[in-house]
Amino acid sequence: MEKEVQKIKEFIYSFYSKYSYNGIIIGISGGIDSAVCAKLCVDSVGKESVFGLLLPERDSDKQTISDSKLVCDHLNIKYKIINLKPILKSMKVYKLQPPSFFIPRKIQEKYVKKRWANESPDTFISDLKDEGNKSFLEGLAYYRVKHRVRLNLLYFEAEKKGYCVAGTTNKTEEKSGFYVKYGDDSSDIEPLIHLYKTEVIEMANFLNIPDKIINKSPSPDLIPGITDEFAMGISYKDLDRILIKKEKNISLNDEDPKKVQRVDKILQSNIKRKIKNISLKRTDQ
Repeated sequence: MEKEVQKIKEFIYSFYSKYSYNGIIIGISGGIDSAVCAKLCVDSVGKESVFGLLLPERDSDKQTISDSKLVCDHLNIKYKIINLKPILKSMKVYKLQPPSFFIPRKIQEKYVKKRWANESPDTFISDLKDEGNKSFLEGLAYYRVKHRVRLNLLYFEAEKKGYCVAGTTNKTEEKSGFYVKYGDDSSDIEPLIHLYKTEVIEMANFLNIPDKIINKSPSPDLIPGITDEFAMGISYKDLDRILIKKEKNISLNDEDPKKVQRVDKILQSNIKRKIKNISLKRTDQ
């Protein structure tokens, strides 16, 4: 792990120096990926050259800001909070979903999970395929636009300062399609893209990231109650173990066939999505 951390730090510093950036900006979500990425950036170019952007909105968990501040304070980096609610409201994004005024968070979460289960026989796969009825497609637009607005704000703040934007996508997310096109998949540099989620967790412990951040359930924090593992229908532990075995051509005979089938279905759907996206951009395909 020490060698891996050093390799990433050298990569970040080399990129940062080669293109003469004044600093690095990163969206701090209060989650483990952004915390690890920010720590690696701080250790590479110094805390004074790393800036955090906190981008909550109406549906964010109440712990999001406090956890994000915890990360920034732990790393001793400057940060700025921009609430997306006014922007999303002006775009009429919130009109796509029932109003949530005065509705307790727990009730919101139950409603969202019930709707998630009823919208499609396999909601995550339908998401990857961009398939579904009008209500489902509006749901996709509802959460995806939040990532894209965040990306715009990250680049707006970065370009004013001459900073580069650091992405926080890990290898598990990239292989499974658990990201938003032109949203959290877009950046200038991706320090974690070669690490599986479980490896990021291991690195977080090595880097002494606060336990509260390491132990919280990974979530995109876009709609109430939806965690990463709930959305994908499989735990990161099982997903990564099977992905690594596939990558290294290790036998899967000792794995639960249903979990292997789940991983295969996710991979096949994500590959088809990538092919579709590439083909749509080219007239010669």
